[in-house]
Amino acid sequence: MRTPDVRFWAERGGLLLKRARQAASMNQTVLADLSGTSRTTLSAYEHGRKSPTLETAGRILDAAGFHLALEPKIEFTEHEGSFHVPDRLPRLPAERALATVDYPAGRRRDLADRADRGAVYSAVLREGSPADLLRYVDGVLLVELWGELDLPEAVRAAWTPLVRECRTA
Repeated sequence: MRTPDVRFWAERGGLLLKRARQAASMNQTVLADLSGTSRTTLSAYEHGRKSPTLETAGRILDAAGFHLALEPKIEFTEHEGSFHVPDRLPRLPAERALATVDYPAGRRRDLADRADRGAVYSAVLREGSPADLLRYVDGVLLVELWGELDLPEAVRAAWTPLVRECRTA
């Protein structure tokens, strides 16, 4: 596996800082003042021209009302029949886990509605891409619905160890 270069991480880090600033409804000047850096330096971080130290990134995120946290990387295995299974169950923020979505394409579904969520989860587990799984499926809500999902035997068998692991953890 190829390790991304420094530029990749500078751009990703800059995007993280920019998202935090925008979510906090701050302009660069305000966030720079609150975090003890200059607006031009913050701009350079956001555009990937400079890379802050971890301490500086933490200070900027803190000033925007966020903190650094570890999030496990999820890897997928493709199974015969073209379905994918992650190595761990994904977790979604509440607003995404309970959103109204268009899946499968052309079908509006409310993930806050148990029946709609079951229909979406069944479709995504059967035929969704890894990106679909990360976009629509919340692991805790999946485990809660598990016994009610309409899944082919192969899909259920491949996902069952993850569900059991979550239930016994």
